[in-house]
Amino acid sequence: MKKHFFVLAAVIISTQLKAQDSTAKILEEAVITASKYPQKQSETGKVLTVINRAQLEKSTGRTLIELLNTIAGTVVIGANNVSGTNQTISIRGASAGNVLLLVDGIPANDPSAITNYFDLNFLNIDQVERIEILKGGQSTLYGSDAVAGVVNIILKKGGVNKMTVYGDFTAGSYHTLKESVGFGGRQKQTEYSVNYTHLASDGFSAAYDKNKTGKFDKDGFDQHAVNGRFGFKAGKKIRITFSGAYSNYNADLDASAFTDEKDYTVKNYNKQIGAATVYTFKKGAIHLNYNYNHVVRKYLDDSAYKSSPYVNYSRSSYTGRTHFAELYGNWKMNQWELLLGADYRFNNTDQWYWSTGAFGPYAPPALHAEMKQVSPYASLAYKNEEGFAVELGGRFNHHSEYGGNFTFTLNPFYRIKNKVKVFANIYSAYKTPTLYQLFDPSAGNNLLIPEKSIVGEVGTEMFSFKNFHGRVVSFYRNTKDAIIYTFNPSTFAGKYQNAGKQTNYGAEAELTYTNKKVTVAANYTYTDGKTVSAYDGTGTPVSKDTTYFNLYRIPKHAININVGVQATKNFFYSLQIHSVSKREEFIYGAVPETLKAYMTIDVYGEYKFDKRIKLFLDMKNFTGNEHVDILGYNSRKFNFTTGINFQL
Repeated sequence: MKKHFFVLAAVIISTQLKAQDSTAKILEEAVITASKYPQKQSETGKVLTVINRAQLEKSTGRTLIELLNTIAGTVVIGANNVSGTNQTISIRGASAGNVLLLVDGIPANDPSAITNYFDLNFLNIDQVERIEILKGGQSTLYGSDAVAGVVNIILKKGGVNKMTVYGDFTAGSYHTLKESVGFGGRQKQTEYSVNYTHLASDGFSAAYDKNKTGKFDKDGFDQHAVNGRFGFKAGKKIRITFSGAYSNYNADLDASAFTDEKDYTVKNYNKQIGAATVYTFKKGAIHLNYNYNHVVRKYLDDSAYKSSPYVNYSRSSYTGRTHFAELYGNWKMNQWELLLGADYRFNNTDQWYWSTGAFGPYAPPALHAEMKQVSPYASLAYKNEEGFAVELGGRFNHHSEYGGNFTFTLNPFYRIKNKVKVFANIYSAYKTPTLYQLFDPSAGNNLLIPEKSIVGEVGTEMFSFKNFHGRVVSFYRNTKDAIIYTFNPSTFAGKYQNAGKQTNYGAEAELTYTNKKVTVAANYTYTDGKTVSAYDGTGTPVSKDTTYFNLYRIPKHAININVGVQATKNFFYSLQIHSVSKREEFIYGAVPETLKAYMTIDVYGEYKFDKRIKLFLDMKNFTGNEHVDILGYNSRKFNFTTGINFQL
């Protein structure tokens, strides 16, 4: 790590740069994720990071996953692996499924997945307008899974006036091609938009060929994604919006870590439809939302190439469906703002597996399971002219399987002359057991209760003081009744249990410098944690409670630096550095293995011919550093993307 620090310091000292948007302007942008209603970013006591449209446009060539991986406290495990890899978001060391993904403010889940996570491969960055990352326990506003934070992906909407047509064509390493086109506009009281993206890549071997045989095949990826929305005014105060999205992709898979498979594939489908009605009045607004989400994953291994002596052919299917309905409103009363709401969630899944091999056909019982949740919630915010503000909120969740639980949030902060903000937040949060954990015929346990967490933050934020903006935060999260997979050696069977207590803590530091010629943005995150349980790190029972490190694949130290230069009016280039410390990899039944620290450097450049057309070149992992995010699987070495963007 010391070597990496010296390299980073040298880059900062030697580089001259230019800003795109002043930090002050960004902080005055209206955000919605922190409170569910529009609010200036500088006027919330919560830890919120925004990636706006201007920043996205300067990240052409990156994926949504790669961009999220550069945010302080945020790790996307497998961000540099082959396309189609199941990549999950972790905030501040949280385990899989403890970060809630929102699409236009609506929870996105896959009830067929073990941890309920939503596949990030379904979302394409070309269809995104902005991203808001809200850290801390957000279950009061957003319910289950919002334990470490939420990531709100806000999709593109219609333009301001006349119709605009936009798109890009890109090509790059691994025979990767991407075509994207969209249009949107506004006519009187009507707005509309449609976006389409196709991405195809020959890829590279997902599994790492540790014996250097040279026989591992490439694992390709082919995706089509389209979304659209249509909104109109149904009166002076009512606006109605309909939205829909469809994405499918085919991906080649390998058998496991270090193990190739030449005929193992997955076909994934996602369909979403939604409707939203907003009634606006002088003191606030009332929102009514509905969304239906349908995910299907189909796996096929025809085993012309056998990676297993026991299975010659296998098929499996996993379907998840979610209905989400929500009604909420906010009312402003002088120095007070009240939010009242309730949401309803219905999840179900159908899963089956069939195989045949040396011992004949095998077909475990198919799984059909469902659950319902009803959750009323409320928050009350107060702000005075002297700079003091506080928000207090609570949610009650009633679950069809385990009953009820309650969460709260308390967010006081104080602004000093609109230059410095000091805050101390405390939240409670929860994660409900998933359908798989409750009902799987072999590992399920219908007696599970939700994981319950207490989350704390203390920090300070500096607003555009002599072109500087900075934030320092310390965080702590204590989780009780953590759900872990346990193993009984006498029966050679596993089961999910509320059997652990997890603690995570650390700190984040962010600093941005901007002026007419320079922009430098850097962040550093320290994360640590432990688990106390009657089971050891492999899930095997022990005679007394044991303590072990629980941040598998999460670095204790992570640094991101972004610098950029506007060399001329038309030519811009930037440098992105990502550095992480060593990590531990879980090995079932054995001592964890240490993954080496690494650093990657990305170089980006673009030339605008005018406001309508630009060319770009994005070179990632410029030094070709070989590194590992997941043991036994390859990460991208040097690779590039180049192309043209247009807007007419």
